[in-house]
Amino acid sequence: MIKNYFKIAWRNLVRAKGYAFINIFGLAFGMVGTMLILLWVQHELSFDKFYSKSERLYEAYLQLPFDGEIRSMNATTQPLAPALVDEISSVERATRFRAAGEFLWKVGDKSFRQKEVYVDPEFLSMFDVKLLQGDESTALADPRGVVISERFAEKLFGHQPAINKQVSLNDTLQVTIRGVYENMPANSRFRSVDALFSWSFYVANYGYDENWTNLWLQTFVEAKAGVSEQQLNHQIKDVVQRRIEGYNGIIFLHPAAKWHLWSRFENGVNTGGRIETVRMFSLIACFILLIACINFMNLSTARSEQRAKEVGIRKVSGAKKGILIGQFIGESILLACLSALIAMIIILGVLPTFSNLIGGPLHIPIKSSWFWVASIGFVLLTGLLAGSYPALFLSSFSPAKVLKGSFKVSSSAFSARKILVVLQFTFAITLIACTFIVRKQIQYTQNRDAGYQKDQLIYHDIEGDIGKNYELIRRELIDKGIALSMSKTFSPLSESWSTTWGVDWKGKAPGATINFNRYSVDANFAQTAGVRIVMGRDIDFRKFPTDSTAMLLNEAAVKAMGFTDPIGQLISDSGTQYHVIGVVEDFIIESPYNPVTPMIIEGPKQEAMVVHIRLNPQNRMTENLNAAEQIFNTYNPAYPFDYKFVAEEYASKFENEQRTAKLTGFFSGLTIVISCLGLFGLAAYTAEQRRKEIGVRKVLGASVEGVVRLLSGEFIRLVGIAFLIAAPIAWYIMYQWLQGFNYSISVPWQVFIVTGLLAGVIAILTVSFQAIKAAIANPVKSLRNE
Repeated sequence: MIKNYFKIAWRNLVRAKGYAFINIFGLAFGMVGTMLILLWVQHELSFDKFYSKSERLYEAYLQLPFDGEIRSMNATTQPLAPALVDEISSVERATRFRAAGEFLWKVGDKSFRQKEVYVDPEFLSMFDVKLLQGDESTALADPRGVVISERFAEKLFGHQPAINKQVSLNDTLQVTIRGVYENMPANSRFRSVDALFSWSFYVANYGYDENWTNLWLQTFVEAKAGVSEQQLNHQIKDVVQRRIEGYNGIIFLHPAAKWHLWSRFENGVNTGGRIETVRMFSLIACFILLIACINFMNLSTARSEQRAKEVGIRKVSGAKKGILIGQFIGESILLACLSALIAMIIILGVLPTFSNLIGGPLHIPIKSSWFWVASIGFVLLTGLLAGSYPALFLSSFSPAKVLKGSFKVSSSAFSARKILVVLQFTFAITLIACTFIVRKQIQYTQNRDAGYQKDQLIYHDIEGDIGKNYELIRRELIDKGIALSMSKTFSPLSESWSTTWGVDWKGKAPGATINFNRYSVDANFAQTAGVRIVMGRDIDFRKFPTDSTAMLLNEAAVKAMGFTDPIGQLISDSGTQYHVIGVVEDFIIESPYNPVTPMIIEGPKQEAMVVHIRLNPQNRMTENLNAAEQIFNTYNPAYPFDYKFVAEEYASKFENEQRTAKLTGFFSGLTIVISCLGLFGLAAYTAEQRRKEIGVRKVLGASVEGVVRLLSGEFIRLVGIAFLIAAPIAWYIMYQWLQGFNYSISVPWQVFIVTGLLAGVIAILTVSFQAIKAAIANPVKSLRNE
């Protein structure tokens, strides 16, 4: 019997090739979209959950009250990790983690830039760092040793063993490779780490910072077995309070399973983060598959008259309703299997491009048994979902009516087929409107005034002989007209490398805790960066030697400190007293989606790590960069001229939102394609069903335009109803999404007009081909059998 059912199913496919094509490829495209999203979702959900002790790993966060709200941050102090191990019995081990700048690594005639990361030796065992060369117990014990990744070892030494080999760093340090570890998985927080230095290396070269208010690194903690998160948080919360009298901040732990997806805190509560994007695309995946299944249902029920006699004869011959349902479900599963094969071929082709789109590697786990079980279940579920309604519908036909010729499919105003068309276009239109609004929000934030002039501005790390020859480099760049100005700074304009709440001033409220971004400059900062000074003057230690302890405040800092006349105020930071000489307009150094944080800009007493260069706009960019490279090579020959554009670094702050917009746009397009496939098939079938009616109308004088309107009107009305439903849904979704931004647009009504017109045009173009084809057909052919 089953063999007979498959024969019948195959004959039906061959007999109606056009509808079979639309059904199969409609389901295939739906499966492609759904499977791509599910692969990405599975990748996102797996982050940092594969460590052998994942359930015992935490990151230390600091919780502090600021301006009536509780702020949570993962920046901690250098003494915290050893204090937790020494004082908290429930802590098994802890490690500090500091991602710093870049060293220039040299081996023979090879040289590479690579960021360094400083950790305690416990890092290796806590995060299952598997050493391919070296001994885990001693690899990070040597303060002149380093442990590198497998991929970086190959860059440095090819396929030769790297263990115990010497490497030069910045032409000033010689270090020894004490270990080579297996590349961290793509779903690890530390996936891009390629060089681990021991914390003793950092202390030996940069000193030990005992300040409990200087936040500049991360701390990871491993709890002892059997200790709950609540127990551990209770024990560690006052570890800083015991050292600073009147301190009102607490330490708490954030579990490893939540690092990637639950990174946002609001008023001391973990409210979400990337998990919201995962949920959104999971919902999109469900709707994409549903739309593909709706196409199948619509086309199957639309062709019901052609299979009515088959059902009637089977029922008269003794077939029960259950057997008929099984037959039709089997046909839909066969179609789903064919669609799945096509979908898999498409996915294999587009997966590399899709991986680039989402910014991370995805792969199909073909060797995994769970993948095949899930895939079979997915195909069966799709077949059942797509075939359930057609099976129930077709199996319910009355054999008496069918065989007497009195059977007729209902064409009521509220037929199930029309409702399904409205449903799928409702989702498609909602997704299109959301895509437009997401893009507008990104554009709005990108156009927000950054507070400085990004064009013609580059920066370069201070390395090698740049610090020693800085004045010579600066003077030559300016004298030759290559640059307008140049300034040394602690960090790039687009990054915050240091924050502190240990700042004091006259009139500070007792117990007040205000977090400041800490920055430092030498001279001509405002001119170089294009920052606007609203009060006082810029720091310039060349003209004013006392400016080594001068300070600028941004407007947010002036407001936070409560100054009405900030010029001349004395500010104490880390034991040094600074005098305020100017106020700069707020500029964005962190996320452009958040309010500007109070900032203190200190004179050159603080260490400078970066030089910013304002290039001369009168010259071509390539001329400026080539000339600057020659000068840097003259005064710093051991290092390449490795500059970065400030504008590009600022633009990178929008990568996550832009990726979301691209993904939403991609799946919006896929949804429209699937919906239009179904609409095209329905239009073709409607035109075929009304072929004789159209012939009669044409004989009686109906015009081509009139016939096109007749056939297109019903579908355009359905799309119009879908728009009326989708518009308020899209508005509500986007309104809620925009509430998560401090700087956001209001939901623009113009978007819905554009979306409605676009949906109408797409529907007209989809339907009109079949309508015009039917309208221009010779009526004699359709009426000659009458």
